[in-house]
Amino acid sequence: MPLRDRLLAVLVAALWGGNFLAIHVGLEHFPPLFLAALRFALIAVPTVLLVPRPQVPLRWLLGYGLGFGTVQFIGLFVAMDIGMPPGLASLVLQASAPFTVLLGALLLRERLAVRQGVGIGLAVLGLAAIVVARAQTAAVLPVLLTLLGALGWAFGNLANRLAHAPNPLHLTLWMSVVPPVPLLAMSWLTEGPQAGLDALVAAAGPSGVPGLLALAYLVVPATVLGSGIWTWLMGRHPAGVVAPYSLLVPVVGMGLAAVVLGERPSLVELVAGTVIVGGVLLGTPGVTAPATSPAPPQGVAVGTGGTARSTRRWNRIPARPPRTAPTRPTTRAAASAPMAAGVNADGSTTPPTSAATGVRSTGVPDTAMSTVTATATSTAQIHTATPWRAPSKRAMRPATYPPQK
Repeated sequence: MPLRDRLLAVLVAALWGGNFLAIHVGLEHFPPLFLAALRFALIAVPTVLLVPRPQVPLRWLLGYGLGFGTVQFIGLFVAMDIGMPPGLASLVLQASAPFTVLLGALLLRERLAVRQGVGIGLAVLGLAAIVVARAQTAAVLPVLLTLLGALGWAFGNLANRLAHAPNPLHLTLWMSVVPPVPLLAMSWLTEGPQAGLDALVAAAGPSGVPGLLALAYLVVPATVLGSGIWTWLMGRHPAGVVAPYSLLVPVVGMGLAAVVLGERPSLVELVAGTVIVGGVLLGTPGVTAPATSPAPPQGVAVGTGGTARSTRRWNRIPARPPRTAPTRPTTRAAASAPMAAGVNADGSTTPPTSAATGVRSTGVPDTAMSTVTATATSTAQIHTATPWRAPSKRAMRPATYPPQK
């Protein structure tokens, strides 16, 4: 994974870490399911009007929208509304990373390297340590709902990867078209049709400004930018490589919760957070090395000056014909017979060898000997009526032989 992609993954973790603080503020002004539906509806309307639909299979677009956009935020928003602390929510939700790796291995047959498995294991160990340390501050139901949201995120990650979108931002925007309908239907059934309208009217006053700012953060930095970059990364790398970076989100989320809301992490939580960061760094492959250029072929000049000129001069000399086991030489009469236009005395089309010149016949078949002769002689020698002559000793030297002065 290149360094640039690593930095982008860290940026997404920072944006999503601030997401929990924005959710905490937004839930003070809007019902949870209505807030989730409003978050995606503000993106879906301009998307349908202005953005072309991505050229991906419909099943992966629906799977991404239902997993990442619907199931995740139903579990997360409802859990935080009934008492899940923002810092702990940012931590438990990152169970999507091991869920994604497990589902990727089971469903996509993605192979897990030993180093990557050790790094993810350390990160999960740190995650479990923080959950145990903070288990006394949250009820069981909010934790289970948050884990349900993490499982939906994992399925969304796999659908995102299988979509192979040519334009990841278009896929992210069109993913937002899927969640508003089921979220509004659930809000209508569980929260009532009047709850959302009353929240919108209250947001129009001065007291609703924090809620509107929180909603704006959820729409632009957390969804458009964060999800768009994440979609692009998931399309370029295996799910098991990108997903562990989501384990950095609780570090940011818990830090912001401690600064803004006064949540103080314990020593165990700080040590476990350090283990999570180390596990993420260990569980991802190193920076991709640039491809090396192939070595130049034999006889091609790589230098300048006299060396290059000398190599260019020697490249014009034909290469030595390949050696084969000698066979019975041709007779002197047949070898010394005149040849016209490349035709031998016996009617063959290959130039004969002459015993007078001291060159022995190689016994190579006619077709192979024609190829060797074509590379060892010039075109004029083959197609003219002059007798064939054996290459000189200088011509028999290899092309890379150093020139003699």
